[in-house]
Amino acid sequence: MTRPPTPDDPASEPTDSTSANPVPRDPPPSAYARLIDPHRGGGSAGLSRRAILRGSVAAAGLAVLAFAGQTIPFLRWISFLAPRSGEGPQGVPINRTASAAGVVDTAQSGDYRLTVASNGVTRSLSLDDLRRMPQHTSELPIACVEGWSAQGRWRGVRLRDLIGIVGGGTDRDVRFVSLERGLYGVSVLPANFVRNPATLVALELHDETLTIDHGFPCRLIAPNRPGVLQTKWLSRIEVL
Repeated sequence: MTRPPTPDDPASEPTDSTSANPVPRDPPPSAYARLIDPHRGGGSAGLSRRAILRGSVAAAGLAVLAFAGQTIPFLRWISFLAPRSGEGPQGVPINRTASAAGVVDTAQSGDYRLTVASNGVTRSLSLDDLRRMPQHTSELPIACVEGWSAQGRWRGVRLRDLIGIVGGGTDRDVRFVSLERGLYGVSVLPANFVRNPATLVALELHDETLTIDHGFPCRLIAPNRPGVLQTKWLSRIEVL
């Protein structure tokens, strides 16, 4: 009669997987089969050379389209990374239309007024009132953070003359409020720009009335300011 094996008995040790009776194991989930054996249940575990080549060709094609408009005019509409130059209403690009800003109706309203305020004194000016004031011309570029810049010939009222009618001086900053609401609806112009005779509340571009996408009825234009701070569709100017 044989005795049962004890814990110290070699017969009680776990069977090695190389022995005649290996320890039973559950099979791996079928989803992992291709990771264990690339030749079963799902094909190759990695990308093929053909797939990598196709991806490289596609990426190169997108890069070409992104910049092609710089040299091929009819591809300009799809060249979203190419710098813009001269394309747009009145020969100057735009990056935000009046429709996108939601100001088409208010900017073209016959009731439009520009409010100018300083130290409790307020004036409400129609477009005709602005046109009757002394007009000046400034040759200034307008530049965008998207990478383009275009020269413009702007004509309108000098800012320092405009705030002067409400007793505003040129030693204080000025806030501009647009008909547009939101992020682009307000900007502040430092006093040194206010003093600059080139800074205008512009009514014209290239000897034509501003188009609505360029800020009709009037907009700010000042030297050395990014386009996003050249507030369009002005509704209020306040001396701070």
